[in-house]
Amino acid sequence: MTVAIDRATGKRRGEREPRPGPVQRLRNGLNKHWYAYAMVAPVAIVLGVLVLYPLAYGLYLTLTDATSLNTARTIGVNEIDATYKFIGLDNYADILWGPTAYDRFWSHFLWTVFWTAACVTLHYGLGLGLALLLNQKLRGRTLYRMILVLPWAVPTFVTVFGWRFMLADGGIINSGLELLHLPTPSWLEDTFWQRFSAIMVNTWCGVPFMMVSLLGGLQSIDASLYEASEMDGASAWQRFRYVTLPGLRSVSTTVVLLGVIWTFNQFAIIFLLFGNTAPDAQILVTWAYHLGFGQQPRDYAQSAAYGILLLSILIVFTSFYRRWLNRNEQQLAI
Repeated sequence: MTVAIDRATGKRRGEREPRPGPVQRLRNGLNKHWYAYAMVAPVAIVLGVLVLYPLAYGLYLTLTDATSLNTARTIGVNEIDATYKFIGLDNYADILWGPTAYDRFWSHFLWTVFWTAACVTLHYGLGLGLALLLNQKLRGRTLYRMILVLPWAVPTFVTVFGWRFMLADGGIINSGLELLHLPTPSWLEDTFWQRFSAIMVNTWCGVPFMMVSLLGGLQSIDASLYEASEMDGASAWQRFRYVTLPGLRSVSTTVVLLGVIWTFNQFAIIFLLFGNTAPDAQILVTWAYHLGFGQQPRDYAQSAAYGILLLSILIVFTSFYRRWLNRNEQQLAI
């Protein structure tokens, strides 16, 4: 048996080079792509300072009993040292299984889930309907688009304060209902109507984004598919079901996921609409704020624990959602 030897290297021809170690691979990558790393470094540093450090510190606080009474603080010329201590996972156990777990967590969690599902369903349904309407050849279509995008373009706090004035006892909505001799709900006082008002205002703010996103998806669908389906005798419903919806699948999955994440963490609308006056209408993120900044003493540890639980819930949901989408795409491919 003859083995060919490379005279230059003294190695057998065809023999694989030994795989370099992780340090050598890192060094080779830095030497080869140093410019890309230099461009990414400032962003990585900013993210580390603004995201990773607060997240790590918040995670540490969840393992303590930190409140406004035992954290380091300055009163006048006196500096008081921190006296909080490490308690492990007691905060999570108290939130999830403590004697007040239902009132402090589970009731807000169930309301948050319902709030998210209702708002995202309304966002998508109304947004899709308006997108289908604006995708038609209508006179003044550009003007309609501008008008329908306004709720999204106006700053959230302006929109919410406007709705708050209209929903007040002497506001325009109740005044109109009185003229029609209809009941005038306590929009900002009664628990049911508080929740109804929150969903209504969030729907008003969120529909334009869905409409614009889905309209872009509709315009990217090949018109020849509709022409072919019409020639085959498909009805309007069949064209919508077998052409429009499949054509919007990629856009729909993305905007629904974004809608769930944004609505689940929608702080501004609930807080600006009710402040601290509607405990039963608070979703998890606003309730976490209430614990950390809206009561005395401020419970920093429990507030941070709510934040970590919120993050965990969204990570679990996103992973299952993506896995479900991938499984459906594989089935469609078959």
